[in-house]
Amino acid sequence: MSSTVTALPATSSSVARRRAWDWAIEKSIYLSSLVAIAIIVLIFLFVGREALPVITSPKVHEEVTLSTMFLPQNYGTPEAPLPYVWQPVGAVPKYSVMPLLLGSLKATLIAMLFATPLAILAAIYTAEFAPRWLREFIKPVIEMLAGIPSVVLGFFALIVLATFLQDTFDLEFRLNAINAGIALGLAVIPIVYTICEDALTAVPRSYRNASLALGASPWQTAWKVVLPSALPGVFAGFVLGFGRAIGETMIVLMASGNAAITSWNFAEPVRTLSATIAAELGEVVFGSPHYHVLFFLGVLLFVITFGLNWVGTVVVARLRKRLTGADR
Repeated sequence: MSSTVTALPATSSSVARRRAWDWAIEKSIYLSSLVAIAIIVLIFLFVGREALPVITSPKVHEEVTLSTMFLPQNYGTPEAPLPYVWQPVGAVPKYSVMPLLLGSLKATLIAMLFATPLAILAAIYTAEFAPRWLREFIKPVIEMLAGIPSVVLGFFALIVLATFLQDTFDLEFRLNAINAGIALGLAVIPIVYTICEDALTAVPRSYRNASLALGASPWQTAWKVVLPSALPGVFAGFVLGFGRAIGETMIVLMASGNAAITSWNFAEPVRTLSATIAAELGEVVFGSPHYHVLFFLGVLLFVITFGLNWVGTVVVARLRKRLTGADR
């Protein structure tokens, strides 16, 4: 004897209650998104408003103009001319941002050269070769680096890493772009690793099986099949890591030496855009040209980061189209 269970029809009140809950949750999520976007826009408007006098205010133009910030000037002595100088405090303030841009680029370049190969190789090993038990150990440990405060990494670079590098390579300066870049790399590795490992894991298993069936070794499969298939995700991880490195403040403030030097020598101290804002904004005179220039540095840093993310988005989209054959 079989028994048949029939579902009781939902009452109109329960249906109305469920629809009300769905509507409330949907509107809450929508409102949260609007609030987040509004906060970001307001921050950008505030920073832009404080930086605008650099372009529009005659009072600020008495000390600084866009040409003095970006073009070479006749500073120093005839025997030792200095075309780019950041010296905002003095009888004749100098606001050239070129040493700061160069310092940010040098530290970020060292960080990406140090972090990217380590993160990608670690992601390949974790996704393709590590046993399951080891994978469950490696990934959380590497991702835990992201939870270490940047001031701790800066302190480590200031006390331990700087002395080690100077003694090992006989460097003239303890605090330099190499020291700051390696410390930045420690902060970038978790970001690049996590995104790359997720991208490699998302590659269909059939790609690996087909490659192995054609006689390729596991390493050839990982390097020539899986990694190219995950290239959009790998490049996205690189872009996010680059943005994290160029916007980092505390590590470079403690480990770079904070000298605004226009030189491509990576063994010399550097000063970055973010470190300059952090070091000087707390003591600057409100409303002074120096004050507005620091906000202009913030706008410049935002433009660089926004442009980098936009370029990364375009490149990732083109890589994805090429891999899927959508452009044919």
